Amino acid sequence: MRVIFMGTPDFSVPALRAIAAAHEVVAVYSQPPRAAGRGQKPRPSPVQRAAEDLGIPVRAPVSLKGAEAQAEFTALGADAAVVVAYGLILPQAVLDAPRLGCLNIHASLLPRWRGAAPIHRAVMSGDAETGVAIMQMEAGLDTGPVLAEARTAIGAGETTADLHDRLSVMGAELVVDVLGRLPLPATRQPEDGVTYAQKIDKAEARVDWQKPAAEVDRLIRGLSPFPGAWCEVAGERVKLLRSRVAQGSGAPGQVLGGFTVACGDGAVEVLEAQRAGKKPMAAAELLKGWVLPAWVD
Repeated sequence: MRVIFMGTPDFSVPALRAIAAAHEVVAVYSQPPRAAGRGQKPRPSPVQRAAEDLGIPVRAPVSLKGAEAQAEFTALGADAAVVVAYGLILPQAVLDAPRLGCLNIHASLLPRWRGAAPIHRAVMSGDAETGVAIMQMEAGLDTGPVLAEARTAIGAGETTADLHDRLSVMGAELVVDVLGRLPLPATRQPEDGVTYAQKIDKAEARVDWQKPAAEVDRLIRGLSPFPGAWCEVAGERVKLLRSRVAQGSGAPGQVLGGFTVACGDGAVEVLEAQRAGKKPMAAAELLKGWVLPAWVD
């Protein structure tokens, strides 16, 4: 099939590569290069770099609302478009242009966690399972009917980064399967069970040791690696990247030994952390040259 691919971050790259191996990708749409690094030079997105490696032409419009951009999209004569974390709203004219419509790979089991941060929210909420859904896109936010889904359990120690990588591969495999079987019947999403995965606000990231240990643990794992849950250790801001619920109790914020900290109920052991200006390190390595105070904030 003739496919248009639309995506931007690392999460989208496995799907692009898998589709390109099975179908003709006539164009890739991605967000324009953004200034990054010390020199603030424009840096192409991971999807743009992957497309260039594959020899696929890339388009990076700032908007698809204009008649000219929509006409260029329609002129590609695609059978389908696949959208994976693209970052632009698709007008109805774009949604209608491909013969079989636009498909979206969404990293949750819809209708749970519609919206911007489904992986983070699933981990932070303590969901037992999640997955990927292939959705036929329509004008609403992640409201379209579902063509297929794949489920997976969320491991007790998994971070958002761990789950991100696994779901990325699952989505790539599932969308290639769906493309090979189109047209397929679609199932309307139920009205019950709708939740929204709001974009992560950095104000959420500071650890509140007054919270129960299970909640603190989920926050640390859910915000790892970005934006990263953090606390203050002797006035230094330290990012906490991996953890587990541990034995022990004490006043909230009290260091019980190693990098185990008492919470409002129970305790959390920090397994990986990052000091300001340094690389992430396993807590055992970090503590070889660093003595924690009796309390953290």
